[in-house]
Amino acid sequence: MLNIDQLKFDEKGLIPAVVVDSITKKVLTVAYMNRESLQISMEKGLTCFYSRSRQELWLKGETSGNYQHIVSITADCDGDALVVVVEKDGPACHTGSDSCFFEPVWQSEDKHEFSLQGLYDLLLERNAQRPQGSYTTYLFEKGIDKILKKVGEECTEVIIAGKADDKAETIYELADLAYHAMVLMVQMGISVEDVHRELASRHIIDHKVKQEKMTK
Repeated sequence: MLNIDQLKFDEKGLIPAVVVDSITKKVLTVAYMNRESLQISMEKGLTCFYSRSRQELWLKGETSGNYQHIVSITADCDGDALVVVVEKDGPACHTGSDSCFFEPVWQSEDKHEFSLQGLYDLLLERNAQRPQGSYTTYLFEKGIDKILKKVGEECTEVIIAGKADDKAETIYELADLAYHAMVLMVQMGISVEDVHRELASRHIIDHKVKQEKMTK
């Protein structure tokens, strides 16, 4: 691992830090750190930046409560920029927005960004607005029994496709299953973050089990 002395701070003693949400992978903000704020960040496990306008250190969340718990800090190939992956307690932007990046500048007409969080947010919107003619609306209007039935049906379709060793069909059915599972999540008030944290906790347990086996 690199140490602070190997990083390249600019002529003002600063290095840019791109803060990324560990779950959604969205860029939350771009701020600056100096040697002291980076050291504090690593010691506390919380993002601490240097304010160029106020010319002072500021611990993110100290006044708002929206702390950013650091998962990792990675330098680029030149050692003059950082990516800081975090788990956040609340909005990253002073406007109250989840991310500081929310003003569209340009969008491709034929390419579209996709994420599970984006799909989840769309399902939340469908549940709230219930647009007519939408299959998702139909599921929410029918309720939990219908949603569970569809999840069960899609599980069966995945099994059939997998048993037939049909990769393309299995991918198709897994996508159907993922969609219906997320409809169930919205219905039950389960967030993507809830599932992410559960999977992350299992990863830690699995890692410990592997370590124990290696030491025996």
